[in-house]
Amino acid sequence: MKEFWDKRYGDVNYAYGKEPNQFCKNELASSNGEKILFAAEGEGRNAVFAAKNGWDSYAFDISIEGKQKADALANENNVSIKYIVSDFRDANYPDNYFDCIVLIFAYVPADLRQDFHRKMTRLLKKGGSIILEGFSKEQINKTTGGPKNEAMLFNKSTLQSDFSSLSHLDLIEKEVELNEGPFHKGLASVVQLTGIK
Repeated sequence: MKEFWDKRYGDVNYAYGKEPNQFCKNELASSNGEKILFAAEGEGRNAVFAAKNGWDSYAFDISIEGKQKADALANENNVSIKYIVSDFRDANYPDNYFDCIVLIFAYVPADLRQDFHRKMTRLLKKGGSIILEGFSKEQINKTTGGPKNEAMLFNKSTLQSDFSSLSHLDLIEKEVELNEGPFHKGLASVVQLTGIK
């Protein structure tokens, strides 16, 4: 998996563009707080956007190439982000630390998904929010992005179970038009989630 992402992010161009994900951008416009964590953040487009808007921006990803691109993007925008190369199991952040956690197209193998989502919830302060967008199982036959392993894709009931400890849980499955670099382009089936700890 690491080799796949290092190869994808090793190109000079940004695989998913330099602009933030639209759902993330919209949700952060109405979110308050200080510390924010981006999981599986890739080339840094969302973490840099948050830093530009006053957040203390943290991120992790398994790809060293992703971190290098993210650092370059942060420099280009005159901001700093605290980005580490790690998988979620080794990402050593304190519990109850972040005001917001963002999961934008953040996938792990299906047998680790619940552990991943529940760890992210533990890292969140009481009253903090989670923002998630990921491809739904309806995406499996589309060519506009996402894992080709259906078990890694999301549906509402699975995410409802994973984030059952959150209040004000809002989940919607919908189709969106993506324009995020060469690998996320066109009509896509997604699940969007927000919730409060």
